[in-house]
Amino acid sequence: MSPLVLILHLFIGATLAGVGIVILLVAGWGGAGPLAGSVAVGFGLGFPVSRAVAWAMGGK
Repeated sequence: MSPLVLILHLFIGATLAGVGIVILLVAGWGGAGPLAGSVAVGFGLGFPVSRAVAWAMGGK
């Protein structure tokens, strides 16, 4: 995994997790379980999205 993917994951993963948290809070699901799940999903989805962005930028 290239350093570019890891750097992108810092920002993309945090953004996806934050968006998930905002969606849950607006929907009224403010419990610890849903919020932790949202963070985990954002972290997990951050890797393939980061790889796709790095590939589109010309990195490997």
